[in-house]
Amino acid sequence: MFELALDPMTWGLLCLVALAAGFIDAVAGGGGMLTVPALLTAGLPPHLTLGTNKLAASFGSITASITYYKKQLFNPKFWAASVLATAIGSILGTLLVDKLSIDFLNKLLPIIIIFVACYSLFGSLSPTESHTLPAKNNALRVKQWLQGLCLGFFDGLAGPGAGTFWTASNSLLYKMSLLLNCGLARSMNFVSNFISLITFVALGHVNFILGVTMGIFLMFGAWLGAHSAIKFGSKLIKPLFNTIVIILAGKLIVEAYLT
Repeated sequence: MFELALDPMTWGLLCLVALAAGFIDAVAGGGGMLTVPALLTAGLPPHLTLGTNKLAASFGSITASITYYKKQLFNPKFWAASVLATAIGSILGTLLVDKLSIDFLNKLLPIIIIFVACYSLFGSLSPTESHTLPAKNNALRVKQWLQGLCLGFFDGLAGPGAGTFWTASNSLLYKMSLLLNCGLARSMNFVSNFISLITFVALGHVNFILGVTMGIFLMFGAWLGAHSAIKFGSKLIKPLFNTIVIILAGKLIVEAYLT
């Protein structure tokens, strides 16, 4: 059993990272790209890192999701198929990650983080301002199931950047405003986070004290971020977000491959 022994300064820095991650995640997605590298750098094993991050992230994602819902920017009934597909994908991904070796995860996570950061940097978001939901038809249901299964699976398997992938893929699949896009992305992020968290708890890969502590800061950051996104958008957030992530990912690559 891994024993967590963090000094107060490291613990405090993790909480500050969680605050920033909550804000970023609520605006553009990808807050896990800050918290996961931070937890790994603090010395947590990969499985425990992913499970603890899911606990903390669930605090932030539900806060952002509720905020968008209250502003009528997320319709649970309309996106019911996405919710179910995401939940199923998340369970499958989390069950698979438990079978992977720690050494494999140490080498895989930096690659995923850099790939998602580059994708986020060069991806384009929905340009339309219309708050109208897509037309309901068979094609929409197929898109919801494929998107939910794939991104739920990715979030359960790795996690960092899943919110960014939701935002980017929404802009490709559905003609709707950026705010509706963010409302869907943040809400589906909560679904996959929470379902994956339940699975990680069952597998014994969660540090509850650290997860709850970071989760409180993530919650506050998400509240600030969601309100800022609704008012200002994410144009000023993403460049800083990608710069920080690439630096952290580079550090992890050096540790995983060059030391």
